[in-house]
Amino acid sequence: MTVCEFRAGLEGVPVTQSSISFVDGQKGILEYRGIPIQELAEKSTFLETAYLLIWKELPTKEELEAFKNEIRYHRRLKYRIRDMMKCFPESGHPMDALQACAAALGLFYSRRALDDPTYIREAVVRLLAKIPTMVAAFQLMRKGNDPVQPRDDLNYAANFLYMLNEKEPDPLAAKIFEVCLVIHAEHTINASTFSAMVTASTLTDPYAVIASAVGTLAGPLHGGASEEVIEMLEEIGSVENVRPYLDDRLQRKARIMGFGHRVYKVKDPRAIILQELAEQLFEKFGHDKYYDIATELERAVEEKLGGKGIYPNVDFYSGLVYRKLGIPTDLFTPVFAISRVAGWLAHWKEQLNENRIFRPTQIYTGLHSVPYVSIDDR
Repeated sequence: MTVCEFRAGLEGVPVTQSSISFVDGQKGILEYRGIPIQELAEKSTFLETAYLLIWKELPTKEELEAFKNEIRYHRRLKYRIRDMMKCFPESGHPMDALQACAAALGLFYSRRALDDPTYIREAVVRLLAKIPTMVAAFQLMRKGNDPVQPRDDLNYAANFLYMLNEKEPDPLAAKIFEVCLVIHAEHTINASTFSAMVTASTLTDPYAVIASAVGTLAGPLHGGASEEVIEMLEEIGSVENVRPYLDDRLQRKARIMGFGHRVYKVKDPRAIILQELAEQLFEKFGHDKYYDIATELERAVEEKLGGKGIYPNVDFYSGLVYRKLGIPTDLFTPVFAISRVAGWLAHWKEQLNENRIFRPTQIYTGLHSVPYVSIDDR
């Protein structure tokens, strides 16, 4: 076996074969199981999309209703999980809380019957059902309040906003949040998905798989970027400061959060959808001045960097949407995780079909035959 060319970050190196999602970064195309993301955003729901990703096809009316009923039944948390969350520090980041809670589910449901379709379905249902409840519960508990119990009469998206804000959401807000969940659900082999696949390849339980992915998503170069976009817009402060800010960042060769993508060399199709959602929210619930800063920054970046394929990615407008929905900034990434659980589970299930443990190689750059020096002579 010959040593292949080293590529930092495995850029462009295929690590699996998959039929789950497809991206064409030059044309700005994203498809789930062959269906364009724009069509799913317009016509589908999150749970229908999750079913499509995990079980390869759109469900029938009866299959979808059964799936929704299972999810609804499993939304509540074990009281010991809630008691554990009460011990978390109030200053802790919600992503750390979510990773701990996802891993803790394995203590209750860790039977590793990975060849049993019933076990696989139950794991899928529990994770999709309980992750939103965990995120909302931590948000309330860190403020000293009891968590709000799920409502069986509300759909997936509306129920989360209800548990988070302690009031039933406006129908438009619930619909827009549903679309956000759909478009964040899957995106080929990104860092967190690859992390999930590596963990899954050891044949550990799916709760450890999701906990691994959550930990990876938390980083500012992945899911955490949406938080930093809002911080950047607040730092800029006004439309007039956009171009001086950008010139300073370019001169210092510093990152401009929310721009550029490893795959897309045009505007991320999800960013296009999110911008439209933001405008719908502003029209009904009032404008956000940071949107004006964002659009001016997009124009300025396109003028200066568009020729290099630097355009807004999914994180650029998502935070503006979430803010208007009443979601705190440090919950942006956990909300991303709520959605991406569907994609992670789809790859976990696909990995089980023809599993082989990941064991990449390396190019050694160290020394050889170095003599040991006793501690007295060092």
